[in-house]
Amino acid sequence: MARGAGSWAQAKAAGIDDGTLSRVREARNGYYQEYLRTEAIEIDGVEDTLAELSAYVRMAIVTTAKRADFDIIHEKRQIMQFMEFAIVREDYELAKPHPGPYLAGLKRFGAAREETLVVEDSARGLAAAVAARIDCAVVHNEFTKDSDFSLASCRIDGLSELKGILEVS
Repeated sequence: MARGAGSWAQAKAAGIDDGTLSRVREARNGYYQEYLRTEAIEIDGVEDTLAELSAYVRMAIVTTAKRADFDIIHEKRQIMQFMEFAIVREDYELAKPHPGPYLAGLKRFGAAREETLVVEDSARGLAAAVAARIDCAVVHNEFTKDSDFSLASCRIDGLSELKGILEVS
């Protein structure tokens, strides 16, 4: 998956038929959306950090989440008010680690690579930023803590550290 072959493509390559894949994917989507609706997935301090940073920098979300999932994730959270836009899976052809999602973000911002910082928590996301030739700060995440982040511009323990990296006051 770190090279761009998602689990569904891997299952198909392993010989799983389309009908089975469709049924399993539909069931997985239902379970995942129920999880998103019922579990506490907020990260402490994110809203406060984004509120502070929004006074100094332009921000957007570039995600591999599908629009339906993204909307569920953010329907009760308040971080979109700090973002200029969100680019979701349906907005680009090839997913991370391909650079396309971040290149779409640059284009939409009208920003140069040199004035942009990607914040990621996954090896696939870092690979996409590196392929797009954009600096990337990797924020610590227990799920991906054993990933290779050696190509990151910097590593941080939490979003609150971004203020120091971006030299905003």
